[in-house]
Amino acid sequence: MAAQLPGSFTQRMKELLGTEYEQFAETYKETPYGGIRANTLKISVKDLLALAPLELEPIPWCPTGFYTEEGARPGKHPYYHAGLYYIQEPSAMAPVELLDVQPGDRVLDLCAAPGGKSTQIAAKLQGEGLLVSNDLHPERTKALAKNLELYGVRNGIVLNESPERIAAAFPGFFDRILIDAPCSGEGMFRKDEDMVKQWEPGTPEKYAAMQRDILVSAAAALKPGGTLVYSTCTFAVEENEGTIAGFLAAHPRFSPVPAGGTGSFAPGFGELPETARLWPHKVKGEGHFMAVLRHDGSLAPEEEGGNRDIALGIAARNKSGKASPSAKAAGGKTERGRGGKGGRAFGKSGNGSGREQQSIGEEALLAAYADFFKEQLGWQPAGYPVWFGEHLYISPLPKEALDGLKTIRPGWYVGHVRNGRFIPGHPLATALHPDESCRSLSLSSSSGEAVSYLKGETLSIPAERLSVKSGSALKGYVLVCIDGYSAGWAKWQDGMLKNEYPAGWRWT
Repeated sequence: MAAQLPGSFTQRMKELLGTEYEQFAETYKETPYGGIRANTLKISVKDLLALAPLELEPIPWCPTGFYTEEGARPGKHPYYHAGLYYIQEPSAMAPVELLDVQPGDRVLDLCAAPGGKSTQIAAKLQGEGLLVSNDLHPERTKALAKNLELYGVRNGIVLNESPERIAAAFPGFFDRILIDAPCSGEGMFRKDEDMVKQWEPGTPEKYAAMQRDILVSAAAALKPGGTLVYSTCTFAVEENEGTIAGFLAAHPRFSPVPAGGTGSFAPGFGELPETARLWPHKVKGEGHFMAVLRHDGSLAPEEEGGNRDIALGIAARNKSGKASPSAKAAGGKTERGRGGKGGRAFGKSGNGSGREQQSIGEEALLAAYADFFKEQLGWQPAGYPVWFGEHLYISPLPKEALDGLKTIRPGWYVGHVRNGRFIPGHPLATALHPDESCRSLSLSSSSGEAVSYLKGETLSIPAERLSVKSGSALKGYVLVCIDGYSAGWAKWQDGMLKNEYPAGWRWT
């Protein structure tokens, strides 16, 4: 590590670690560990291990996570562009494992950008339930939305809101909430020298004040009996055990749950041994802190009588998986399709005006959408159609539930209508499985075809290479896959595959 560690930081770490400090200090001479996590929305761990051209070693605290060897470049393979794995620092995979997400849960990832933990949550939901991913910084939500698109998430919403406003809009609503809190980043000093340069002696206390406010808002949005996981990538006690102790003192309905782990987690300091720390001199990963907090299920007097589900009109749909009346109004048959309930992903910005929609007519827009899905897929995703001008999202929540919130993506972006015809969006393709499309094509990652497609090139493809369902025409949109895993759209006609891969996504 080239950057010099701040003197006040090293002095504090000596006091915290005592005889372990020298061992800790030696880790700054080591190369940080890299990792990938299988995206089980698209591929099983077993199949990824069989396919991946990488030397992989299991990460103890994440069943879908693997260390990559030094010098590996997993981002330079077509499988990365097909969303088969997420490149993630190994320690950062631990908090979501502690959240214990189950299919059907409603989950809020409160400080979500760039999306690593949100994609991990989405994989655990397996297309069921709801994921709301939020970040306060508008620029960071772009990377968040793009990552959720790439990894084929159907049942999610992306917000750019303050925690307080989310809590006000969704009181007592979420089963599980993750707070990967903004922090002083001391645990990332080895990995990111810019964090060292930005650090000052007063930085931990500045972040601790911010963290306390975020926790209060999260508590208000959590369902009685729900689980909240708080994590940071810093060593500072005031941002970790100190923040949690203060929150618990002010919120007696919450109690810490032992983090457990696989022997990799060290206990927290002081009165909170139930919390967990990952130390770089004890594990192959950077520094992390985690606390699991559970609500006891009781209601405060001011909470009694309120029912957010009834107010939103979504109670039955979210747990049963049945289509809402508004989804059925789109016309045609409504099915789930492999991968779970339709309702989450992100694509083009939905900045169209209501006036555009009215000039065309929602009935005509829905008809174009229904015609495309009947011809291209043979089924329609369940969910709430949300139109922004001529752009269509399938949302896991009714549009009214998001009124007044800064919404970056209200659901799964499936496409837009142009001149009366429905044009499928890229996020629709990335979330599909080959058997969910009437026409598909698999390109080989080893022959150069896949890279040519990812570069935006037109390909010559004979008709016999297409997989076409009985009764479907050869000509039309084709779901292009890489070794059988969806990557994007193309149009096939007379032996030519016209590339529809978005310019901003292309291989460079």
